[in-house]
Amino acid sequence: MSESVHPRADDLGRLSTGELLAVMQAEDRAAVEAVREHLDRVAEAVDAIAARLRAGGHLHYFGAGTSGRLAALDAAECAPTFGLEPGVVVAHDAGDGEAEDDRRRGAEEARAAGLREGDAVVGISASGRTGYVLAAVAEARAAGSLVVGLSCAPGSSLGAAADIAVEVETGPEVIAGSTRLKAGTVQKVVLNMLSTGVFTRLGHTYRGRMVDVVASNEKLRARAAGIVADLTGAPGADVRRALAESGGSAKLAVLMLRSGLAAGEARSRLFSAGGDLAAALGEVAQ
Repeated sequence: MSESVHPRADDLGRLSTGELLAVMQAEDRAAVEAVREHLDRVAEAVDAIAARLRAGGHLHYFGAGTSGRLAALDAAECAPTFGLEPGVVVAHDAGDGEAEDDRRRGAEEARAAGLREGDAVVGISASGRTGYVLAAVAEARAAGSLVVGLSCAPGSSLGAAADIAVEVETGPEVIAGSTRLKAGTVQKVVLNMLSTGVFTRLGHTYRGRMVDVVASNEKLRARAAGIVADLTGAPGADVRRALAESGGSAKLAVLMLRSGLAAGEARSRLFSAGGDLAAALGEVAQ
């Protein structure tokens, strides 16, 4: 467990800086590798969450402390990366201190979120016993939402309360109890997998490209143009024209250039394909 003392704890102060960092890097590597044996559960969670979002549901994260901040980071990155409407992914972060134990707040925030049967909830707690998270998860279960529990504590209360439990044992932290280290790294890795897996399954990427990227600045406009050029082989002038006519949508511009459709026709085809570019291009059955 993360609160146990690391086997090399008594030596850490005597190590050189390089040696200390080597210990940390080895511990991180082992922790990330431990995720491998849980990939089937992560995949189950991805497919279950994607099914609910495909039907119009929303994804909610509940966490506190480091777990809450990691949840907030992942949620914040989803909209610009995958071109999501506001509210598709929402993080509820209790913060630090006594708020982590505040079951009443967890229940109230879960109820205020308007959770329903078609939603998915991911409760995140390194220890698997954070009161705020457990109360929120209980409300989610009562509302009929799918509940995924992400922790670093096999057999935890969070895992027991979840429909799908992802419990990755990371072992003692280099600094005992500091779950921002290995536990935090593993939670970030799994959250990356969950959100990227879900929105890949939902057609927000195409051949490993961010075709739904929100081109909100010069760097991202250049990225969108590069994606369109890469996927179509079209000359720069045609890429720029398609992006202008598509309102900056790389996905729509690719469809226009690959299919020879005008923007309006391409938009209709993409809508009929549920926003899935591969389906709109006829590469997969709808």
